[in-house]
Amino acid sequence: MTTTTLPLRAELFLDGAWRPGSDGRTFPVIDPSDGSTIADFAIATREDCLHAVESASAAQASWAATSPRHRSELLRAAYEVLTDEVELFAEIMIRENGKSYADAIGEANYAKEFFRWFAEEAVRIPGEYRLSPGGDKRIVVDRQPIGVSLLITPWNFPAAMATRKLAPALAAGCTVILKPARETPLTAAYVVDVLHRVGFPSGVVGLVTPVPTGPIVADMLAHPAVRKLSFTGSTEVGRELLHASADTVVSTSMELGGNAPVIVLPGADLELSVRESLLAKMRNGGSACTAANRFYVHSSVHDAFVARMAEELAAVRVGPGLDRSNQLGALVSVKERDKVAALVRSAVDEGAVVVTGGESSPEGAFYDATLLTNVRHGSAVNATEIFGPVTAVVVYDDVDEAIRMANDTVFGLMAYVFGEERSAIAVAGRLEAGMIAINRGVVSDPAAPFGGVKQSGLGREGSSDGILEFLEEKYIALTA
Repeated sequence: MTTTTLPLRAELFLDGAWRPGSDGRTFPVIDPSDGSTIADFAIATREDCLHAVESASAAQASWAATSPRHRSELLRAAYEVLTDEVELFAEIMIRENGKSYADAIGEANYAKEFFRWFAEEAVRIPGEYRLSPGGDKRIVVDRQPIGVSLLITPWNFPAAMATRKLAPALAAGCTVILKPARETPLTAAYVVDVLHRVGFPSGVVGLVTPVPTGPIVADMLAHPAVRKLSFTGSTEVGRELLHASADTVVSTSMELGGNAPVIVLPGADLELSVRESLLAKMRNGGSACTAANRFYVHSSVHDAFVARMAEELAAVRVGPGLDRSNQLGALVSVKERDKVAALVRSAVDEGAVVVTGGESSPEGAFYDATLLTNVRHGSAVNATEIFGPVTAVVVYDDVDEAIRMANDTVFGLMAYVFGEERSAIAVAGRLEAGMIAINRGVVSDPAAPFGGVKQSGLGREGSSDGILEFLEEKYIALTA
C-alpha cells in the first residue's frame, strides 16, 4: 500500500509514454527510515527491455541528426526544471534512499549541474582538420554518436549517477535506456519525467527495471543495436558486465568500487584535517565510492586526531531525513545496515576499539556514526568498502609505509592526503588513484574528470572527457 503523497512515477518509460510492465508485476519501494512502502514499481520483462532497445534504435538516427544547439537547449531546459523543483527532487531521494536532508539537497543541486554542464559541451564537440606530415592528404577527424547506450546506476547517488550519464549521452546525440537500482527507481523515474516534460522526442530516453536483472541486462547487451554500456556499481558486478559486453564488443565505461585511503601526515593541521575528513567520511552517510574508508594517521598526531574526530562523531544527530535537523539519515536498507554492523563486530573481534558509536537503531536502517582505533591494516573493515558511517583508524610511523598500505588494494578510485602542501603533493604523486584530494574532503565537480585506476574503473565521467565516452572518432582522408 502506498503511503506517500509525493507525485511519483512508478512505471516503465517506453516509446515516450509511461506504462506498466507487460506482465503487470511490481516490486515495493521501501522507505528505509521506517520500513513503509512508498510505491509499487513496475517490473520490466525481457520483452519490455528488448522493446526499449528497439525503440531507442529506431530513434537513434533522427536524434543523432538533431542539431547540437537543439540538444543543448533541451538539456538546459531540464536543468531549469530541476532547479525550480529542487526540493521535490531532494524529498524523493530522502524517502527511497534514507539520506539526510543536507545530503539529499546537496545531491539534487549537484545532479542538475550535469545537465547545465553538458548543455554547454553539446555545442563544443571537437574535431580535427590538418595536413598530413607527408603533404599528400588532409586528415579530417569527425566525432559521431556511438549509438544506443545502456546506462546502469546504483542506489547510493540515484540522482547524480543518472544525470552524470544521461547528460553527456544525450548531448552527444545518443539515445539512452536508463536502468536504475531497484532500491531507488523513483528518483530515476522523476528525472526521466523531467526530460519527457521538456520535450525529448519519443524513443530517445527509456527507463526499465528488469527482474531478474542480470540475465535480462545480458540479453540487452547482446542486442546488436546496443553499442555503449555505462555502469556505476560494484567491481564484482562490473566484471560480470565486462564479460557480457565482450561477445558483441560493446564499448564500456565503468565507475566501480573504491577503498579510499586517507593519509594524515606528521605536522598536519588537525582542525582542517578533522573538518575535511568528516566531509570525506560522512558525506551521504559514508555510502559513496569516494568515501574515506581507511585512515592512516601518523603516530605524532594520532591521539589528538582521534580525540577530535570522536568528539565530532559523537555529536552527529541520527534520524529520518525529513527532519532537517538530523545530520545522518538511514542506510538504504536494513540489510545494508546489518552489513556495516557485521564489519564493525569483525573489527572488534580482530582487536579494534570502538571509541564512539557502534550501535544500530532498534527501528529503521540507522547506524551510529562510529570511530574505531587500533585497526589492523588488511583486516576486513580495512580491506572492504564499508559504505557506512564508520571511521577506521590505522596508526603508522613511517610515511613510506603509509603509502605502501594505501596502495595495497585492487582499487584506485580516490585518495586523501592531509599535511603541509609540498609534502602532501609529493605523497599524492606516489598514490595509485584516479582522483586525489589534498587538504580537502570533497572533489566532485561536473567540470572535473571523475574515474579511477586499477579495478576501480575504465573511462571518465564529467569534464570535457565525459561526452567523449559517447562519441566515436571517424577519420576521413581528403586529397591535399
